[in-house]
Amino acid sequence: MKRYDDLVNEALVRVKEVTPWDFGRRYQAGDVPLLLDIREPAEFETMRIPGSINVPRGILEQSCEWDYDETVPELASDREREIVVICRSGKRSVLAADVMQQMGFSNVVSLKLGIRGWNDAELPMEDANCNVIDADAGDELLASRIKPEQLKPK
Repeated sequence: MKRYDDLVNEALVRVKEVTPWDFGRRYQAGDVPLLLDIREPAEFETMRIPGSINVPRGILEQSCEWDYDETVPELASDREREIVVICRSGKRSVLAADVMQQMGFSNVVSLKLGIRGWNDAELPMEDANCNVIDADAGDELLASRIKPEQLKPK
């Protein structure tokens, strides 16, 4: 049986990653590809990289194709477009980028360490109202909230 981390590690063999600090320099210079945040809408509303779009992981495949209620024209129209896939920690984005490559997207990368790494690098973040979120506030918003019942039994 494969575990979540096994799936991520297998996908990492096929998926390129870009670090927040390397991509952050490009971003701050105005060289910004399509930023695809695949977190859930509530996560995206709380904090995000300015200019990113939200397509939750659960509807990604349909969003990449024409003729679906979930179709996102920015994705369906150009499989050669440069895309940086974003999630909280960089794991979901690796899996999403892997699927997108299987669907023919040729220029897609995953943001290593995700939004957490972006925040750690003190790069621009905003909330749903475009209010700037500083790194300390971001740390609090991104803190793990694992409940006791979610921990592996001993």
